[in-house]
Amino acid sequence: MLAAGNGDRFRSGRSQSKLLTPVGGTPLLIRTLTSARRAGISDAHIVLGYDAERVRALAESAAPTGLHLHFHLNRDWHRENGVSVLAARASVRDRPFALMMGDHIFESQVLERLLEWPRAADEALLGIDRQTQLRDDALSEIQTLEATKVQLRGDRVTAIGKSLHPFDALDTGLFVCAASVFDALAAACAGGDSTLSGGIGRLASRGLVRGVDIGSASWCDIDTIDDLAVAERLVSSHSHA
Repeated sequence: MLAAGNGDRFRSGRSQSKLLTPVGGTPLLIRTLTSARRAGISDAHIVLGYDAERVRALAESAAPTGLHLHFHLNRDWHRENGVSVLAARASVRDRPFALMMGDHIFESQVLERLLEWPRAADEALLGIDRQTQLRDDALSEIQTLEATKVQLRGDRVTAIGKSLHPFDALDTGLFVCAASVFDALAAACAGGDSTLSGGIGRLASRGLVRGVDIGSASWCDIDTIDDLAVAERLVSSHSHA
């Protein structure tokens, strides 16, 4: 799980990681870890950076029972998120792994489905949202503007990026990856693109990224205070469902 960024677009008036911010009464970090545990994950590798001590302390004190924590420090946390993925390379490169963003809210069933989805040895799976424009909540407009977008040929991702137009679906920030993603990220970084999307784009150019539609499941990427308000409404609607 990526938890290293400083959330420079998230202005809460406090100089701490946004992952400590409560959403529906639960810190965002713990909400994400809980969803991972409910999906069947028992080992969580957390990449720390900005506000590392407080983020680690929260994880150690409040992570769900049965989730074993492993921490990795990205000292270059001010760079793009692909560098954070590479920080965990030595510990997870020998087996497939779920890759998630610490600032995303998602339904655990979506991650569980990704983990069970058939996948070739070097492939990466990406949870995609094709239905954003069909939703009737406040999430759709904000997410469409802010989210990373993907183009598809069948279920194969052919391009990924924030400025794609036209696009076929949104990137939900939930992946299942193999070691191939590390080589792709290293090559992207060497070429001057240190984003996760840069590495995924290189895999996609080789036909190694498949999109898995999340259907009507809800998710939210919290980049700003406005996103936080949307997330609160989303969590509240699910708690009363």
